[in-house]
Amino acid sequence: MKLTCHVHKQHLTALALAALFALTGFSSAMAQDKDFNTLVKELQEQKPEFAKRHQKLLAERYDLSDRPAKDATMSRGKSIQEGVRILLPKGLTWEKLASMSPDEIKSKNLWPAGLYPLPHPHHEAGGMLFPKPQIDEVKKQNARDLTRFDLDYDLPQHVLPEFPAPIYLTTRPDLGDVSKGQLVTLANYYELFKDAMNPKQLEGLRLLLTPFPQQQFNSTDDRRSLHAHTGVACFDCHSNGHTNAATHTVGDVRPNEFRRRIDTPTLRGMNIQRLFGSQRALKTVEDFTEFEQRAAYFDGDIALAAKKGINPLERGSQVHFMAEVQELLDFPPAPKLNVYGTLDTAKATPSELRGQVLFFGKAHCSACHPGPYYTDNLMHNLKVERFFEPKMINGRKAASDGPIKTFPLRGIKDSPPYLHDDRLITLEDTVEFFNLVLEIKLTAEEKADLVAFLRCL
Repeated sequence: MKLTCHVHKQHLTALALAALFALTGFSSAMAQDKDFNTLVKELQEQKPEFAKRHQKLLAERYDLSDRPAKDATMSRGKSIQEGVRILLPKGLTWEKLASMSPDEIKSKNLWPAGLYPLPHPHHEAGGMLFPKPQIDEVKKQNARDLTRFDLDYDLPQHVLPEFPAPIYLTTRPDLGDVSKGQLVTLANYYELFKDAMNPKQLEGLRLLLTPFPQQQFNSTDDRRSLHAHTGVACFDCHSNGHTNAATHTVGDVRPNEFRRRIDTPTLRGMNIQRLFGSQRALKTVEDFTEFEQRAAYFDGDIALAAKKGINPLERGSQVHFMAEVQELLDFPPAPKLNVYGTLDTAKATPSELRGQVLFFGKAHCSACHPGPYYTDNLMHNLKVERFFEPKMINGRKAASDGPIKTFPLRGIKDSPPYLHDDRLITLEDTVEFFNLVLEIKLTAEEKADLVAFLRCL
């Protein structure tokens, strides 16, 4: 009887998938419009055109030169980029903009180009895209190539998080950086963590490092890797449980022109967060862990997921183990903060202390980012569309974004670029953005003080 039921269940599943493929335009043979070699040739021929288009957009928006701060670094020593990098038209200043109302900025078409949503490097194509250091190190350690044949990552390495990032554990703060300066992969995770995690946690970490089929990296002809691929691991984007600024387009929005470029957020501090996903507002890290395989991995397309090899994680063990490891990832040390998450007056500079007063006062930052972890675990709609008319930018429709999750600001200096779609390069850019959006009218000195405080978090 059990065997009969099992076979019957498999038969129903097959029928359901066949019906689903029919509804979504796939035949049972999964026929491709073009053979793989033809697809590769065509997309490689188009690659320079789209790269030129995107680099032109970046050059019009930003100063991406390497200008490190002299007195501030990330947790493992990489220099923080300083200064406002968003370019303004000749004759326009941030002070002039801040003196105008949203309606005036909109009517005069003065919203800075760098404050519009940032498109994916090829927005019409989308998909997971990795910075070169991640590609090189994974290839070196695991002989797995995350290179796409149709496009390359866009932002220079000096404006990205340090790589590899340090790992701090809530359970073993005495160990400091558990990664010991290495990118953690299947090749070295056991040796690095065997004395810091129990067997269940080690299995969760192994699963977070295990590649599973994904939209652009799989074994079918509909992929963007030259060779058949085992797939992508959670920690390929969230490298070392942090972020390497890998990007993608969100899977939960349609049509494609409204899909946002993704800023890969850090997984540090997952234990104090109560919403997961920038707009989906999933209520548990277990939900987030399970649904990423069905959403981000396959653009929210369940038919493509079935075709390319979705990995349905087992909730009671695999998902739970993976989630537990994510809950162990701690924020980096913040030596100037006291036990309340505010500045120790004996350690902070006058500028940092003034910035803290602004953060909790005039700048209204704490309305969404209260201490000690600097998140309210809610969602907020900034209504940035007040400042501009909807427009198409390289395949991305700049319009209203809707409510976005409040991400923690603890450790924020380690996580450039900023905002949910990478449009802000530095903390200075971020302060200018919010000064306009919240209509605060900060002075130049107040902006500098606020940046000084944010670097302490």
